[in-house]
This record gives sequence, C-alpha cells and structure tokens, in this order.
Amino acid sequence: MSIGIIGAGEIGSAFARALARNGIAATISNSRGPDTLQDLARELTPHIKAGTLGEAANADLVLVAVPWSKLPEALVGLPDWGGRIVIDANNPIEKPLFKPADLNGRLSTEIFASLVPGARVVKAFNHLQPHLVSGDPRAEGGSRVLFYSGDDARSKAEVGALISKLGFAGIDLGPISIGGKLVQFPGGPLPALNLVKFG
Repeated sequence: MSIGIIGAGEIGSAFARALARNGIAATISNSRGPDTLQDLARELTPHIKAGTLGEAANADLVLVAVPWSKLPEALVGLPDWGGRIVIDANNPIEKPLFKPADLNGRLSTEIFASLVPGARVVKAFNHLQPHLVSGDPRAEGGSRVLFYSGDDARSKAEVGALISKLGFAGIDLGPISIGGKLVQFPGGPLPALNLVKFG
C-alpha cells in the first residue's frame, strides 16, 4: 500500500518520522513544492521522499495535515479520490492564537470529508502531540494509544493495521459522528491525552 502525506508541518512531519522509523515508504508534499522538503527527505532517507501534492495524493492512503484555513486551497484540483483512504489529521485551529474556527455546528471531519469527495475518510493522528507521534510508542511497559474513527469498516481496519505496525495501540472509536466528536480539538474530551494501553 503506497502512502502519501499532504502537509509537512508538525503533524505531517511527525507521521513521516514514525513511518521512516518503521521502514515504511511514503511521499511527503507541501504547497511550496518538493525542493523545500529536501532537508526532511535527507533526514528520513531512504524511506521518505519529497514529491508534489499530486504525487502524494495519488497514493493508496493519504494523510492530510494542513492549517485549517488552507485546506480548501491545498485540496483543490487533486486527482479523483476514487474510494482511496484519506486520513484527516487536522484540527480546526491555527497557530499562534489557537482560535477555534467557526464550524457552524458541524464536526470538522464532516467539513474535511466534503473537500475530498469519493474518499474513505478516517479521523486519526490528530489528538497526540506531534513529538509523541514521532517518538517511541512504547511507554511505562505498554503502548501509547492512538484513536481512530470512520464510517467505512475496511478503511478503518487498514488504518488500524498501520497504527499497530507503527507500534501504537489503536482504539476504534466508531463512526465519525461519535469518534470525530470525541477527538475534535478544541471541544472533544480526548485530544492531548497521552494514554498507554497495557496487555
């Protein structure tokens, strides 16, 4: 399964580092072009390569982590998603003020899904601080927890398998209407919780 990353900020880079640590290949991209990602690609060679947005978006599984206000611009004009898995790792806030976006009562993942028509959307990798995503998932004799949710059982199973391969303990929170609400930041009760699963 090929993996693409759209967004090379803290979350996208942390995900890339977690993949590289486990010998998993991926293409990472940003809005400024692959030349601006050469330092990161060199750091994570040979597993992570820098590519265009289109190249990353063509992967079987694509993680998107882009500043909230720039999501529409980042996702416009990309190839048809055609049932491929897209991980929503976004939070509806932006640095440095961390002011929440006005979602008009909708879940952020519902809004995100409308920007990737035809994709099978899974919410994941947004609730842990980036350094915990890129760091050693083993802690206190157990495995750090990563939550995920989605409305398609097969895509959730594939994301859950990837989470396990990265060494984390994946916990399925159910459909987006439930899990997306629990991990939404700000507002949900689970973001920033650093939980460890034993056994």
